[in-house]
Amino acid sequence: MIKIKTPLNDNIIDKLKVGDEVLISGKIYTARDMAHSRLVNLLEKNENLPLELKGNIIYYAGPTPAKPEKVIGSIGPTTSGRMDIFTPKLLDAGLKGMIGKGNRNRQVIESIIKNKAIYFIAIGGAGALISKSIKSSKLICYEDLGTEAIMELEVEDFPAIVAIDSYGNNIYDIGIEKYRSL
Repeated sequence: MIKIKTPLNDNIIDKLKVGDEVLISGKIYTARDMAHSRLVNLLEKNENLPLELKGNIIYYAGPTPAKPEKVIGSIGPTTSGRMDIFTPKLLDAGLKGMIGKGNRNRQVIESIIKNKAIYFIAIGGAGALISKSIKSSKLICYEDLGTEAIMELEVEDFPAIVAIDSYGNNIYDIGIEKYRSL
């Protein structure tokens, strides 16, 4: 396992290769479809964003409410493809990493390469386990979106796998090729 800290920079991203297992510590942000739409809308209007994108990671997740004495509820990854329409603009604005599940479209992969960014996958169905790596959570904006509001999470050893590295190598394509060669 490779331990990394946020915010991400080019030196960290250069060293990460598709298939690497990582433990992420530091601040990450949650955001899903509606929050992405609002962020891109602000960018298109040249307005300030409610969070700093530069060097940061967005986790495609909507946490369930926290049980008593817990920081957060279950917080598994959401299908990333739903954010593909918004992702290139956020990467152009400085976003360096994303965590979700599932493959990304060609435009997102090209934008990952162009912006020297990275895409991680988290294990779907492991939301309760993932929540144990979250040490604190704070609402940042869009409270009206409920569980889809943007939250800042302080994470320690958040488990993820590099799915698409900054060179465009894609774990999904590699997996298909390995399967076909059997």
